[in-house]
This record gives sequence, C-alpha cells and structure tokens, in this order.
Amino acid sequence: MAHPTGKYADFEGLREQAVTLRRAGLSRRQIRDRLHVDNNDLLNRLLQGEPAPDWTRRPNAKDDLRAKARELRLQGWTYDRIQVELGCSKGSISLWVRDLPKPERKRTREEASAIAKRGWEATLRRREEERQQTKAAAASEIGTLTDRELFVIGVALYWAEGSKSKPYSRRERITFVNSDPDMITLFLRWLALLDVDPTTLRFAVQIHETADVAAAEAFWAHHAGIDTGSLMKTTLKKHNPLTNRKNTADSYRGCLRVDVRDGAELYRRIEGWWSGIVAHAQARLR
Repeated sequence: MAHPTGKYADFEGLREQAVTLRRAGLSRRQIRDRLHVDNNDLLNRLLQGEPAPDWTRRPNAKDDLRAKARELRLQGWTYDRIQVELGCSKGSISLWVRDLPKPERKRTREEASAIAKRGWEATLRRREEERQQTKAAAASEIGTLTDRELFVIGVALYWAEGSKSKPYSRRERITFVNSDPDMITLFLRWLALLDVDPTTLRFAVQIHETADVAAAEAFWAHHAGIDTGSLMKTTLKKHNPLTNRKNTADSYRGCLRVDVRDGAELYRRIEGWWSGIVAHAQARLR
C-alpha cells in the first residue's frame, strides 16, 4: 500500500488507502507507518473527516466526576457543596452543570463562605494528590540508570550549573554550587563515576548572614559525608533590607560549593564531552 515514489503525487489514491485503513480500525501511527507518510499536515488532510477508532481514544479521567457533579446538582447542591464533595474546581463544575436548573439559595452568606473555603481546601488537596501521583508515575518511568546514562547526565548538569571558563578569563577549574541537596548528590555520584579522588574535593557553604549559619554548615557537612571542621570558610552574603527575600524559612540552608583541586585536566575533558553532545544533537537536527 505504499504511496508513489513521486513524493505523495497521487493524493486522492493515497487518501482512499488512508480512509480504508482508518475505517478498518487503524491508528494514525499505524496508517503513517503503513503508507510511509512522514508529513503530519499531509496525514491530517488524508484523514480529514474520519473519526478515530474507539480503542485509540484515551478515557477522560473526569468523566466520572462530571457525572457525579451533575447528579448532585440535580439534587439541589450548590457549586460550593459539590466542590467540597468532589474536590474539583468550581470552574469545571460550572461547565459541567450550566444547563441544569439553579437551586434556590438557602444559606446565609457566612455559611456559604465557610463552605466555599472548605471547597477550596478540598481542591488544593486533590491537586496535591494529583501532583504526587504524576511525580511518582514519572519517577517509575526512569527505571535503572546505566553508568553511561549517568555520565551524560553529569556532563550536562555540570555545563548547566558548574563554573565555566570565559574567553576573556581562561580559568580551567571545577566548581559546582547549588542549593538543592539532590543536585549535590548527583554531582558527587558523577565525580565518583569518573574516579575523581575524594581527597581532592573541597566544600564550602554560601549563605545569607541572617540565616542559621551553624545549622546550615552541619546540614551540608552531613550531606557531603564530612565533618564540619573539614568545611572551608563559609561565605556570608550581606543582607540587603531593601530586598524582599523569600528564602527565610527554617528549611533555608544556603548553597554548598564543591571544588575539585587540580581539576584543569578534568575541566578540559568536560568541555570536550559537552562539545561531543552538542555535535550529536546538531547532527540529529539536520
């Protein structure tokens, strides 16, 4: 069923084949592969007016919520009560039940306000549950990383977050600074993968002077697996009273700087590895 070699020359013939396959229950991907059509715009034209088979349609996770919302609305429930019960937004409820009769208001403004507040809290809880479910599902998709994958990730991580030499100031050294403990963990694991001697590593905390410096030093030393006495001198950032800093909670621990002594050779290799990654990406785009 392949199309003519003249780059989709016989459009009508190709459309007839595409429609036949669609009505036989094939998906867009199956039709694309069967007919060797790589152009999505052309594929859209070939299948115009032909509905997708039922098996390719993803179930709408909100179908059950919509049905339940309509059922409650018919019982005379307000948007606020439905929101509390189902944990979905009032905007969605409004779209689902706007064709149904509006119930008579039987509550005071204070009672309605209290219900609205509980409804919003229920919505926030539902959103957080969905957020955590999405994160957990995505995490499971990663599976087990190979050393090769970790190596490439580490190169990209350093080039994004680590210090880099400038044409006007050639400084080939390894310095990585981050406030995210997980980023520090990944970077240290990457250095271990490269067989970097742990004795060449130096650590220092960078934090605002108004924070709990001692607690931050203890946290980062523990995270890096060293004693606080092994930390280099902490860099204190001067507090500017005119700025509206958000990182003032107890969880604020500043940043940890990781240096690799005598790292010029490693820096050059990182620069080369990154060039190789970019060259591969550019080749795939051509």
